[in-house]
Amino acid sequence: MRPCFGVQTQQLISRVFSHPGRWSAAQRRLSSTPGDEKPRPSMLRHLTSRIKATGPITVAEYMREALTNPVTGYYVTNDMLGPDGDFITSPEISQIFGELLGVWIVSEWIGAGRPERLQLVELGPGKGSLASDVLRVFSQLQSVVGGASLSLHLVEVSPVLSRLQAHKLTGTQSREADAEDEPVYRRGETAAGLPVSWYRRLEDVPTGFSIFLAHEFFDALPIHKFQRTQRGWREVMVDVDPEKTDQLRFVVAPSPTLASSTLVQADERRPHVEVCAEGGVLVQQLARRIEADGGAALIADYGHDGTKTDTFRGFKDHRLHDVLSSPGAADLTADVDFSFLRRVAGEGVACLGPVTQRTFLKNMGIDSRMQVLLRSCSDASTRQQLIDSYDVLTNAAKMGERFLFFGLLHRGRLATPPQPDGPKLEIRKKRPAPPPVAGFTELSFS
Repeated sequence: MRPCFGVQTQQLISRVFSHPGRWSAAQRRLSSTPGDEKPRPSMLRHLTSRIKATGPITVAEYMREALTNPVTGYYVTNDMLGPDGDFITSPEISQIFGELLGVWIVSEWIGAGRPERLQLVELGPGKGSLASDVLRVFSQLQSVVGGASLSLHLVEVSPVLSRLQAHKLTGTQSREADAEDEPVYRRGETAAGLPVSWYRRLEDVPTGFSIFLAHEFFDALPIHKFQRTQRGWREVMVDVDPEKTDQLRFVVAPSPTLASSTLVQADERRPHVEVCAEGGVLVQQLARRIEADGGAALIADYGHDGTKTDTFRGFKDHRLHDVLSSPGAADLTADVDFSFLRRVAGEGVACLGPVTQRTFLKNMGIDSRMQVLLRSCSDASTRQQLIDSYDVLTNAAKMGERFLFFGLLHRGRLATPPQPDGPKLEIRKKRPAPPPVAGFTELSFS
């Protein structure tokens, strides 16, 4: 028997998707004009010089330099999202994605007892599309969330993307900090007066009840790669090719490294393993904050539950790209191992999932909302945009099965409600079940 979707969440979704005219924004996202890409060969020179001086580097060090080097890093110097960039994310495809996540946030805020203060924290906010869509939900549900003190906190290392986010979310109402080492390096406010702050590190975000979003964030964090050999686990390193000194190659460390000795589980059966230690640290930080202050975290990324091996790859111009070619000019990514995140999160929080994006969105009611939108839409081009975006998000051969959703919740959120006081009956009634968590439970709509 399928549990029924909470009445409050049903009402939230119905109110958010009652205005089909908002879809013009999604159409604009898909119709940008491609721009010119500027190659950055200095990153390769920097890496080869470093390796020649100190020896092979870990894949994690290679990713960190190629993606976030403050001078030539890919995320620091490029606008990589959308048709002009190297990849497109779900919020760029359809604003219904962000609006459903906005409903999820409000639902979890209600499930936590409607705290007076709500911090919405997004890790790696891209161009600000997801945050914009979520805030639109909050504005439509003002009668529900109006009593809460709401603020938006964005964790972003890219100066290029932070400026795009500021323009999208605040227009001209933001300014950079006077000193570069300020924890909050930019502040602003939306047209509705909601405060927005930018940080380079999660630990700089103020404590308090928070809902954390991380969409396609963990896949870009540096990974260590390990290979099983006859002599035990060895770390895969990046070295200069001795025959072509302007090219890089993978090599296997001849002896154990600190990472290979500590990061591989003793019962690991796969022949090749990728471990994102930095992602593990971040999940532990999220877990500690949720345990101490309440809240939840929703992580959405392509990944697996401890089954895959070699997933490290590059993307350039929306195509697969050699990970060791043109460092700094292409995106580098690896599938998220959600079994690792679950293990390091610890016992202080409840972990949900992972479930596929298709399952999560359908549980959130995307089918019902699509039917309403299509019935309300008379323009053939707009209808096709809706159908195409729905297909990309939910089709198993596209994003539907490749992307997974994983949640961290305060344990009190899933606690079984206490039985009411009163005389005990000889035949005890079933204890009431905890309220379902939207998106992670198979839900029915009436």
